[in-house]
Amino acid sequence: MREIIFDTETTGFSPDNGDRMVEIGCVEMIDRVLTGQSFHAYYNPQRTMPAAAEQVHGLSDIFLSDKPLFADGAEELLAFLQDSPLVAHNAPFDFGFINAELSRAGHDIISMDRMVDTIVLAKKKHPGAKMSLDALCTRYGIDRSHRIKHGALLDAELLAQLYIELLGGRQIGLGLNPEITDCDAANDAGQARKISKPTGNIMPIRPFNINAEEEEAHKAFIAKIENAIWHKF
Repeated sequence: MREIIFDTETTGFSPDNGDRMVEIGCVEMIDRVLTGQSFHAYYNPQRTMPAAAEQVHGLSDIFLSDKPLFADGAEELLAFLQDSPLVAHNAPFDFGFINAELSRAGHDIISMDRMVDTIVLAKKKHPGAKMSLDALCTRYGIDRSHRIKHGALLDAELLAQLYIELLGGRQIGLGLNPEITDCDAANDAGQARKISKPTGNIMPIRPFNINAEEEEAHKAFIAKIENAIWHKF
């Protein structure tokens, strides 16, 4: 299953009040394994950057002045996202900005049905705990020493590690049932995932027949073992 973990940086908190998205970072995950494929872009917001926002992500008016408009890069972003579920931390915030930019550029907005919010997962697993990305990375021992300021691609990479941990770690979904539902918490966050049994040709169990010489050699070897547990039964 293909999923996109993403993060955005903006000029403020509300697209309804004129704030704009200035950066997006996305990483691709298939069957909960990062593929190394990513998408990263900066956008000229066509407005000044508030000092408070610049202190968070370090993106200045001068830096963004020669970056493309979102409308000019929207098709490339949509091609990367495809129709995959989209995972974000406090996802309604990021969805709000992406959809505002898409609508402004004349594109269809992204359905909220595709949204997976890692804060919802974290609240179910750790009620009452701090829900920031920093706090949760610390809880799970995820290294963020290289994170000096917020950056969309870096935060998406950290979030991908956190997402795996919130869903049970690398061994999530192990089981012997032919078909199982993966993680009730993911369902609560807006995503249902099924793990199906492998398809293709399955080799039959091979009988291991030994000849008389091999059997005698085995008996001779066993006889040399002192205090063997099978002699007690």
